[in-house]
Amino acid sequence: MKPFSEMQLDQKLVESLRRNNFVNATEVQEQAIPVALQGKDMIVRAKTGTGKTYAFVLPILQMCGTPSNHPEALIIAPTRELVVQISNMARKVDYNRAGVVVVYGGASINVQIQELRRNPRVVVGTPGRILDLLERGELVINKIRFLVLDEADTMLDMGFIDDIDEIISMTPRTKQTMLLSATMPDRISDVAHRHMHNPVSIEVGDQDELVVTTIKHFYAMGERRQKAAILLAYIKKYNPTKAIIFAQTQRAADMIYDMMKRQGYDAILMHGGLTQAKREHSLGDFRRGARFMIATNVAARGLDIAGISDIINFDVPDDPYVYVHRVGRSARMNADGRSFTIISTEERDKITEIKNVANVNIELLNIDSSEYRNVQLFGQRYGHDDRRGTGFRGPRGVHGSHDSRDRDRDHRSFRRDSYRHEYRGNFMHSRH
Repeated sequence: MKPFSEMQLDQKLVESLRRNNFVNATEVQEQAIPVALQGKDMIVRAKTGTGKTYAFVLPILQMCGTPSNHPEALIIAPTRELVVQISNMARKVDYNRAGVVVVYGGASINVQIQELRRNPRVVVGTPGRILDLLERGELVINKIRFLVLDEADTMLDMGFIDDIDEIISMTPRTKQTMLLSATMPDRISDVAHRHMHNPVSIEVGDQDELVVTTIKHFYAMGERRQKAAILLAYIKKYNPTKAIIFAQTQRAADMIYDMMKRQGYDAILMHGGLTQAKREHSLGDFRRGARFMIATNVAARGLDIAGISDIINFDVPDDPYVYVHRVGRSARMNADGRSFTIISTEERDKITEIKNVANVNIELLNIDSSEYRNVQLFGQRYGHDDRRGTGFRGPRGVHGSHDSRDRDRDHRSFRRDSYRHEYRGNFMHSRH
């Protein structure tokens, strides 16, 4: 590893990094920082957990100029949790007092507007809230010098590509653009070719290796009604120090959380049905020592939490790339980690899909779950009906339905509020 002190970074920035216990650059930082400092566009493909955030944050903080009445850098990321994480990491080492403001849905837009009016040089935000602020005229990006698209593949998965195109169309052609992604689907490559100027391509790790090699992968087979028993038997046998348990729906997450609390485990809940304040409180509890986080895929999107030993897929994801994002929450920065997936008999083909797409070996575990055979989720057995969202009488007597409200809402932006349509006409007219 190369020390930051040998990377043409400002000495005050190096000292700020050292105060936060960052001394040596990771491989992706070592390759990307010099390119960014030269002012070149770059496309960075690197696995989750390799340190991509400081690969773009450090050059931006160093290159931001004197205070001005408009932002110099716009960093776009797919989720609220990720933009908060990026902004916190930037603020830790903001030796230049550039000022970092975070904007995202689910929080007061008026408070964010007040912060933008203080003329920060760095804005970090989610696509939906950025568009809202642009339409209100509270965010001006036609003079930015730096544009970052972080977790670009995730933004594609979440349906944000059209929003990204719209945002980019309002930025100057002379800006420096940095695109970072764990995978590089064709549509992401298309965005890069349309909006970037002779970008330098940086790839860290084998292109076929989407998951860090320090993660060991396991699975167990069982009927749906046995999943809770298998989960508890795994926890008892392998004793995870800190784990995220992924469910496919908010309702399933609620049920698992309730069951874990009844079993006496220190667990917190994390999904899109919670208020932003509750989610931030849950994240704080998890960072401070709670042992288990029960979550939907919202928690797979870029969270960097130290010390996660196990990723447990109570529900196997439908998309193998979602598996990649989930397991990327473990084994951060070269640490060891485990991934454990519970597969029902009708889902056995999904293991083959994960093996082929993620290019990993997954070992079958034979787990004796008889000790917990009578354990149920929320007084109901977790079965086929809950998975499909039909015919299930869930928590507190609420009848299930095949309704989008029952799914994790964080895969889409809630930016299409009534005021969006009110302001859109004037906004589009002003652009032309």
